[in-house]
Amino acid sequence: MSETTLTPATLYIVATPIGNLGDISQRAIDVLTQVDVIACEDTRHTGKLLSAFAIKNKTMSLHDHNERQRQDQVASMLQEGKTIALVSDAGTPLISDPGFHLVRHCRSLGLNVSPIPGACAAISALSVAGLPTDRFSFEGFLPSKSGARQATLLALADEARTMVFYDAPRRAIDTVRDIVTTLGGERYIVIARELTKTFETIHSDSAENFLTWLEEDANQLKGEMVLIIEGYKAKEDEISTEVINTLKLLLAEMKPKKACAIAAEIYGVKKNALYEIALSLKSES
Repeated sequence: MSETTLTPATLYIVATPIGNLGDISQRAIDVLTQVDVIACEDTRHTGKLLSAFAIKNKTMSLHDHNERQRQDQVASMLQEGKTIALVSDAGTPLISDPGFHLVRHCRSLGLNVSPIPGACAAISALSVAGLPTDRFSFEGFLPSKSGARQATLLALADEARTMVFYDAPRRAIDTVRDIVTTLGGERYIVIARELTKTFETIHSDSAENFLTWLEEDANQLKGEMVLIIEGYKAKEDEISTEVINTLKLLLAEMKPKKACAIAAEIYGVKKNALYEIALSLKSES
């Protein structure tokens, strides 16, 4: 295997292990060894990773609280021809981690930004969840307070795609209880906890059964957690909110008969089922 050759004036977005150090790639090691500077979410945390691979390199902090102040400094270094690696505490940077403002700033200046792929907790969890992966949405961290969390879940009640979240295990019971309240106890969910680590746990069940399981095992309230929720499944004769919203847009431009025909073709529903709704929407307007 040949050693990686770096391109001058490039910001490398380097994925690091989410637990098991064996998951780091040789290319990531090469880049972290050769760049001029490594920008870290937490220099102490990254220092342990670098030490494990005998990497002795300069580091600088770049986190949520200083990213916008650092972006000009990083851009100037790149413009001088230097190479910089950006890492987060674990996994792929920018995926619910700092880096968005920096990458956007660098790209706006025409600077080269290159990915070094690797571990990502969301994708790793999704790959073993046993839920549809052809269409999914990544929703990031759920709000910590129950009211805001319920509002977020309610807004996604009709989302047909598999939904992936990050959450803190210590509030997993409250989160699942909110899922039961907002989405129903029968909604199928998966929790992937401590992925690639010694106590890796991947458990799936209905939200109602899941709540009982968590309440009976306090060990499941520790570590890092990915929560995956099955998408909404409309009943055979049910017209979803998405279909109705599309129908509203079509009705603003054409007659009900044609609007229903187009909406029916797009979503695979019966025209007759839409026509009564169309007439009702027309009368309301």
